[in-house]
Amino acid sequence: MKLSLTLCGGVSAVSALTVPFTMPIPIEIPDAARIFQAAASAPALPLSAFPKFETVKMEDAMQEAAADNSQEKPKIASTQGADAGGQPAPNSNGVNSQNATADSASTDAAAPAPVTPATVNAATSADSSSDDNNSTLSAEKTSTCGTPSPRVEWRDFPTRSKRALVDAIACLQSKPPSGQFSPATSRYEDFVRLHQAWTPNIHNNDMFLIWHRYFVWSFEQALRKECGLSVDGLPYWDETRDAGNFAAAPLFTGEYFGSLPKGNGTAGTCITDGRFAGTTLHIGPGTDSQPHCLSRAVDEKMTSEVNKDYENICLSRTNFVDFARCWEQGPHGIGHNSVGSVMADVRSSPGDPVFWMHHLYVDRVFSAWQDRDTTGARRRTIEGCADGAKPCKPLTLKTLVPMAGLLPDTTVGQVLDSTNGAMCYSYK
Repeated sequence: MKLSLTLCGGVSAVSALTVPFTMPIPIEIPDAARIFQAAASAPALPLSAFPKFETVKMEDAMQEAAADNSQEKPKIASTQGADAGGQPAPNSNGVNSQNATADSASTDAAAPAPVTPATVNAATSADSSSDDNNSTLSAEKTSTCGTPSPRVEWRDFPTRSKRALVDAIACLQSKPPSGQFSPATSRYEDFVRLHQAWTPNIHNNDMFLIWHRYFVWSFEQALRKECGLSVDGLPYWDETRDAGNFAAAPLFTGEYFGSLPKGNGTAGTCITDGRFAGTTLHIGPGTDSQPHCLSRAVDEKMTSEVNKDYENICLSRTNFVDFARCWEQGPHGIGHNSVGSVMADVRSSPGDPVFWMHHLYVDRVFSAWQDRDTTGARRRTIEGCADGAKPCKPLTLKTLVPMAGLLPDTTVGQVLDSTNGAMCYSYK
């Protein structure tokens, strides 16, 4: 027996999870017996079950970058014809045109729990004002950041800290869910479920980098507060150092994240070694909630495109919108798809713990792009669209960055600078 909920317009909810944006897709909620199958019976699902990330080939990104200053930019087609929900490809604003009108209304109309609609309206209504604070940071910015927590590459992270990190992730997987993100079966799956539900609003649009920066920070705080993680900073995985040979990367070992095998025919390969061996996932694939094993299916030909040349193409983009699009549909999306299986699921990829090392790298390059402007303007200003309307609602420093209670909601202005606002870290 299944309960099918169609979430649309303004406020929608699954259990206690209140969705702040439009979700015009059916979400299948399986019965309890299906959710709580034994780990031993969880299969590796067909690779076709996982909705892949939209990506752009490096040569196409290079062509677009070269035409950056021309009056007419080439139209670059992604390698996927539809987004994770099977929706049409994004429009010129990077948002599905089918959802544009509804999305523009829902940002102000609803809020993630526990923030009330009135609170969100107050927080976002300033977006339309002409105050300069909408585009440039001012003295209103709040920060308690003293010495930023250092984030280093995995190879430079101490061995003891690596073990503590994977233990803390496993700890979060063992804790009961909060009850706000049904049908999550663990505290860890609270994070997976939130990402699954909000994918249309945080992918293929200008909120991608900003929302994921705060999402990763929220996960780090849960590891520290709920599982006692006390290491100094977190590591990122610089995938360009392993381009063409991800399977040999030093985090894919029996001591840490387990191996990175090829697929098993038309399905992924269940991970049977490492700290997360035998893990059963209950969120995904796509919008479903079907028990399946943590599986991978590396494509090393694809991993070769996650290289320094592509990274530098994106870093050369001179405005936030162009950089964010290049980076999301370039090495970010290619990195996901090339690890394969669960990691290639645009909605539920956080089910694979290596997701966090990947997104720490994604954020590291975002930070490097910001630092390329020696005036600091890229940490004080923002541009782009906060929705898919025509014309769109501008993305401003006061645009809400919701986290559904994982951490308190904040604003773009509080997330844009990782050393001066809601967070406190820097990359080494």
